[in-house]
Amino acid sequence: MTDNTADRGPLDRSRISLSQDFEVRYWSQRFGIDEQALREAVEDVGPSVQDVEQYLANRDGLH
Repeated sequence: MTDNTADRGPLDRSRISLSQDFEVRYWSQRFGIDEQALREAVEDVGPSVQDVEQYLANRDGLH
C-alpha cells in the first residue's frame, strides 16, 4: 500500500515514522517541538506516540 501524501496525518496514529516528511511535520506540530527534538525523543524512547508524549511531558517538567 502506498502512502497518500494528501492526507496530512500519519497512517498509524500509535507510532511515529521518521521516514516520511509529512509525518515528521505532523508530529512536530502536534507536540509543539522542532524536528530535531522529535528525532531525539524517538531515538530515546522509540516510535510509540504514548511513550514519546510521556517522555516530552517528563522532559518539560509537566508531569
